[in-house]
Amino acid sequence: MVRNDLRNIAIIAHVDHGKTTLVDAMLKQSGTFRDNQVVNERVMDSNDIERERGITILAKNTSIMYGDVKINIIDTPGHADFGGEVERILKMVDGVILLVDAAEGPMPQTRFVLQHALELGHRVIIAINKIDKPDARVNEVIDECFELLMDLNATDEQLDSPILFCSGRDGTASLDEKTLGTDLTPLFEKIVEYVPAPEGFEDEPLQILVSSIDYNEYVGRIAIGKVERGSVKVNQEVMIGDFHHTKKEYRGKIVTLYQINGLERVPAQTATVGDIVCISGIENITIGDTICDFANYEPLPFVKISEPTVEMTFSVNDSPFAGREGKFVTSRHIRERLFKELLKDVSLRVTETDSTDSFKVAGRGEMHLSILIENMRREGYELGVSTPRVLYKEIDGKLCEPIEELVVDVPENALGSVMEKMGYRKGEMVSMTPMGSRMKVVFHVPARGLFGYRNEFLTDTKGEGIMSSVFHEYQPYKGDIPRRSQGSLVAFETGEAVTYGLYNAQERGALIITAGTPVYEGMIVGMSPKSEDLVVNVCKKKHLTNTRASGSDDALRLVPPRILSLEDSLEFIADDELVEVTPKTIRLRKKTLSNSQRMKDNAKLK
Repeated sequence: MVRNDLRNIAIIAHVDHGKTTLVDAMLKQSGTFRDNQVVNERVMDSNDIERERGITILAKNTSIMYGDVKINIIDTPGHADFGGEVERILKMVDGVILLVDAAEGPMPQTRFVLQHALELGHRVIIAINKIDKPDARVNEVIDECFELLMDLNATDEQLDSPILFCSGRDGTASLDEKTLGTDLTPLFEKIVEYVPAPEGFEDEPLQILVSSIDYNEYVGRIAIGKVERGSVKVNQEVMIGDFHHTKKEYRGKIVTLYQINGLERVPAQTATVGDIVCISGIENITIGDTICDFANYEPLPFVKISEPTVEMTFSVNDSPFAGREGKFVTSRHIRERLFKELLKDVSLRVTETDSTDSFKVAGRGEMHLSILIENMRREGYELGVSTPRVLYKEIDGKLCEPIEELVVDVPENALGSVMEKMGYRKGEMVSMTPMGSRMKVVFHVPARGLFGYRNEFLTDTKGEGIMSSVFHEYQPYKGDIPRRSQGSLVAFETGEAVTYGLYNAQERGALIITAGTPVYEGMIVGMSPKSEDLVVNVCKKKHLTNTRASGSDDALRLVPPRILSLEDSLEFIADDELVEVTPKTIRLRKKTLSNSQRMKDNAKLK
């Protein structure tokens, strides 16, 4: 059976190349919204963090109608840390639209995702986006795309991919690079013409491969996947299990069945080969499971998800201010929340430690884990988070570490400082390409060498540089890389920071708190330019006397503090420090809060 009335596609691209904006334009042109309907920009970015940061974190499904053909579209994340989302949803589609920025060209994440799509044999439609940008270099970008396809051993058919020229913001596409087009009709026609229609046997036993899991308080887990074979109907008895036999197969029942129509899930009674469906009513179902016919249990193999490379320790918040803001503060709450996250995020790993109060959480990068921390914080959790650590492996008897492929796009005058910092961080230059007044340079650098580098990079390039990295491979250990050159300014006592105390402390380094901030002994209040930590008393008040000296009533001027975000905090902390995360506040602190105890411990180490 060939479903000529259906196409399943995914849109893949590097971060900020315009995937979600293009999906907006496709939804508008297909008539999904009423003419007078008020629609947000980037309507697919549904949660608060996605909207605030302008990035896609979770892969999401939508569908549009073009004539008699229903096109299921999956919008995917572009950031390398969320690559696990992309790897698994590629099993649901038959073709991909590779979106490439007309100025930046293919970037590391483009390569990473495209490789998985080519391995699965998917057809590729290349869409050069943002062709109306003043610095667009369309012809060079087309050449770079074909070089990338050749590097990834694409088949002759994949090398013969059609090319479209788009402006996602204006909702236009054309087959000619010199004309902008009037709407997205050429793109829709190319999808229907070039992406293969789903094929399968409708009358054979059912197989649905679960590629995504959603959760609802009322119905529990919702499995999302494509019907690979047969047909499914409500109240059907099924068997559930996985190909690798990590758990015993069990029986279940299809309680509700939904198909995706526009941005909504519409109840359905039946679905057949090629349909993407949402099923509730099956307990304990996870990503990678196969829903099979009750009489014919034949699970399908699932794509191998790349291993995590970075680990942090999440622990119970034991600071003096613990429990003031959060609802969920115990180790039981944190444990339940982390294991619930494992159901939806296939590239996350959680392991319990010898201590009941802490858990090791491993992910694909700092951003991957910081988004989890930010979500937990907004849900009312309090926790302490350690500095990120890379996960080492022993390969052929040698200690190996993860190496990232870093691509930087910088002005020529900033290239020297970037090269110097990369040398310090054990980075090796792979290639350098001039792009007008800018340079595009590729480095292979240890993952731990990039911790804390982003802010330095923005300073060195005066905010004009663009950097992005993706996991490359494991290589032998490169030697010691100093974690940071700065020390911390540590609070001397518990109390409230006052202007007089902060005025004296700011001579020692840059502050990260304001007057009136409650502090406790061992809390970090600033950054010292020297490598060792300094203890400062920010609660110190001015002693009153009965004599007035000239100048004593002058206002004390404080340098505006540098307020650290969650990512900044994780990048800054040293191995003996923690980030205390609560719903309203992010604080930095020493693991050992007592200043005298810390001095004794340091003396023993020396």
